[in-house]
Amino acid sequence: MDARPVAGSLEQVLSSLLPLTAGEKQRHLFIPTRSAWTAYFDNGYRGTDAVSAMSHLAQTVGCRGMRVGAVPHTLQKDKGRYGIVALEVYGPRQTDWLNYLRTIYAMNDGGHWVFGQTGEPFPFEKLERYQARKVRDRFTFDMLAEYLHHLGLSPFLEDFYLPQGAPAWLVEKTGTFFVPAQKEFTLAQARADF
Repeated sequence: MDARPVAGSLEQVLSSLLPLTAGEKQRHLFIPTRSAWTAYFDNGYRGTDAVSAMSHLAQTVGCRGMRVGAVPHTLQKDKGRYGIVALEVYGPRQTDWLNYLRTIYAMNDGGHWVFGQTGEPFPFEKLERYQARKVRDRFTFDMLAEYLHHLGLSPFLEDFYLPQGAPAWLVEKTGTFFVPAQKEFTLAQARADF
């Protein structure tokens, strides 16, 4: 593994993840924010898969970790992506399910919308909304943004990232890979596929 600071605009810092890869993630980016939280991204072709990394780090560091999912439903005739709005919070200790403290999601699962929740609700949650007739209305993007605000996060605002003088850190795997010949993608290729 090799770690190095990365400075610049948010776009420049995120570009350090390129090229994107299918399969094993080779680059991991940790970006400071204007809060007590640090943002995490990897170079996965289909987007960041933060579940394993954040769950593990929460246990290893002894803190809370989180995965935020906000993907608009754009799938049409095998192009686009299935939609999801999700919030998962992990803790430092084992719970009923791994180290999950709270999970809330509304997602399109292969053509139909499903909703789920586990763990103890936060005091600011709008529990009555979880009974909405339309499943996709039970946990919306606006609700997610509001919940994150209560947790001290504004991840959908560019100026939330990279406070003055604080570089991001890129951790890059070097040496042997589990899948030696992985396919690489440019950002333009990934955008064209979705």
